[in-house]
Amino acid sequence: MQYYNNQISEKFPKLLEYFKNGIYDENKNISHCLLLWGADITSQCELALEIARLLNCSKDGNPDCDCLNCKWIREQAHPAVKIYTRLDFKEADSPNEEGESSKGKKNININQAKAIINELAVTSDYHRVYIFSDRDEDGNLLPLNQSNFPEATSNALLKTFEEPPKNTTFIFLTKDRSDIISTVVSRAQSFFVPSTLQENQTYELVENIISNYWTTDRNNVLEFETNLYKLATENDSTEVLTQIQTYILNVIKSNPENKHLFYKLLQDIESVEEAKRQLTLTPAMNLQTVIENLAFKLIL
Repeated sequence: MQYYNNQISEKFPKLLEYFKNGIYDENKNISHCLLLWGADITSQCELALEIARLLNCSKDGNPDCDCLNCKWIREQAHPAVKIYTRLDFKEADSPNEEGESSKGKKNININQAKAIINELAVTSDYHRVYIFSDRDEDGNLLPLNQSNFPEATSNALLKTFEEPPKNTTFIFLTKDRSDIISTVVSRAQSFFVPSTLQENQTYELVENIISNYWTTDRNNVLEFETNLYKLATENDSTEVLTQIQTYILNVIKSNPENKHLFYKLLQDIESVEEAKRQLTLTPAMNLQTVIENLAFKLIL
């Protein structure tokens, strides 16, 4: 199953610019744990493989580079760049500690975590990149969550995530950061990956309030908060927040050359996602507090 897209540099130019600058910085200024989130898991995997290519390229990282490492990654045959899912376990015919074969596995289990740790104990001449995701029997990529990447497995790998061997990067693909246990999220640098899957979604409900919100004067933040809170109380609050995200995505796609705005908007999408998560907590945070915190993040 091929996941690599040769046009990925055109799809996410700003994100790739960020990673390339970090990778080619003399101090290799990117985290060894990256969490990519959003609706389109396939696009996340494409981005993760391109990050892996940049980390391993023996030349200058150009999209058309013909070095052996780049060729291997494009063909998904690189020995140090792997996509790990519950179905990708070499001991396919032998039961694991839970007594199940890989064909019937429901999650990335502790047995697989131990195999990863043992594999990392062997030195490598390459920059190892392990991409964690899920997939179905047909090879279609699916997001990580606490069912297919359970707490026990995550905890077994926490020390490795926190202090990995040299030249090792872990990348997690998920729909929502709250789907991954907090101890993993806290060790990772998170990036929202925009998706074309959301192009047809509406933001009519919020447009009058949220339109060009980043130009709102700081002195008007309380008015902005009041209007947003009123809208959230009169409608489904989660839907209001989702439409705000859809509006921001539309702005990102309409302003591809505005670098400063791009990074601001990516941060804002993450702020809205955090507000949505706070409303699902048990007990849920007070709606007014959630909206107030969000308003100040968006405007200030």
